Amino acid sequence: MNKRVKLTFPQHLIKEPVIFTMAKKFDIMPNIRRARVTETVGEMVLELEGTDENLAKGIDYLKERGVVVELVEGDVVE
Repeated sequence: MNKRVKLTFPQHLIKEPVIFTMAKKFDIMPNIRRARVTETVGEMVLELEGTDENLAKGIDYLKERGVVVELVEGDVVE
């Protein structure tokens, strides 16, 4: 299954390997569609591929770390 999400990273997480850790821990393949990083915030649109259960766990992990996760509807092809 694929999900497209918009992630907003607070300043203290910009240099952390949060996406890499989530991908390894929950067997999710991320595909970066768009990214923008400044000194104070990071924004990224990702397409995530994995099982429904792993995607849910991965998204919960990101939220627990302080990343704002918004689902992007529409243009995901399965």
